[in-house]
Amino acid sequence: MSDFIFIDRFKREEIEGLFELTDDIKSRPDLFASKCRGKILATLFYEPSTRTRLSFESAMLRLGGSVLGFADAKVSSAAKGETIADTARMVSNYADLIVIRHPLAGAAQVMADYSEVPVINGGDDSNQHPTQTLLDLYTISRCKGRIEGLNVGICGDLRYGRAPHSLALGLAMFGGKIINIAPQGLEMPRHVIERLRILYGADVETVRDLKGVISDLDVLYVNRLQKERLPEDMDYEEIKDSYAITPNSIRSSKPDMIIMHPLPRVNELSYELDGDSRAIYFEQSRNGLFIRMALILALTGKAHLELNPVERERIELEVKCGNPRCVTDHEPYLHPTYEILSSEGEEKFCVYCGYRL
Repeated sequence: MSDFIFIDRFKREEIEGLFELTDDIKSRPDLFASKCRGKILATLFYEPSTRTRLSFESAMLRLGGSVLGFADAKVSSAAKGETIADTARMVSNYADLIVIRHPLAGAAQVMADYSEVPVINGGDDSNQHPTQTLLDLYTISRCKGRIEGLNVGICGDLRYGRAPHSLALGLAMFGGKIINIAPQGLEMPRHVIERLRILYGADVETVRDLKGVISDLDVLYVNRLQKERLPEDMDYEEIKDSYAITPNSIRSSKPDMIIMHPLPRVNELSYELDGDSRAIYFEQSRNGLFIRMALILALTGKAHLELNPVERERIELEVKCGNPRCVTDHEPYLHPTYEILSSEGEEKFCVYCGYRL
């Protein structure tokens, strides 16, 4: 059984296999219409979602399967104090596959550890959003013909947005050049930068202003300010207008640069750009349906494709994870556990939330 929790726990060739399967699904959808007949997908969304939840549910229904779940934790037993572990044990009695979105970093890994069926991470706090990264990488590769060697500017809230974290790791896996563009205080977290360096040898460029790099970019990936995750000492109203992409912002860009956004948007991406041929964020969102169909097929054994997570050494230590949003700080039965990323054993990162020890 395989789970899909962290994008960087898989190999490039396996991700490329998913892309090829996605191409087949898009070109011949009728061949896949009954592949998951009799299978049930459980969608456990403890946080709001439109695209991720509905695209997963649509994906399973288009494959001939069924869906159950909830879109509000208040109507689940979590409101009564049920742990993630016990929810996993129960729901895996009812479904063949689970997708979870949760406000605690690492909750998806806990669900996977205690579930008897495969689990997919639909986004956990500001940790990762690996299926968003699948559709992002797929979109780039099909629009540009490659990812390797491309200059990809990741712009906006890179500290609290989970999509930029997993995207950066996916880009590094495929050999893309990452240029982080973020206002002060919203830069990519150190533990993500270190993970990029250790796993992929990625040399990440960081700049404050889009203007200085826009002419070099092949892809501009814009992210919204994560209002719901900002710390109390950060004033949303004060920083919400610190970046906004308009037609004037991209005036000196390459004519074939593409503009992407995981959506939803607020005020960081002008509606005037919607008619620009380089704006592909709605095509990007549509690709999420097909890539998630491919992932469901792979994890339920309905495709000639196996996903095998990279096995890394794990150790339990009596050292608390430094992330206050880590699930280990909220579910008392969990022990601080770290995975070793380097051959020397010196680089240890939390198995659940990805923070470096």
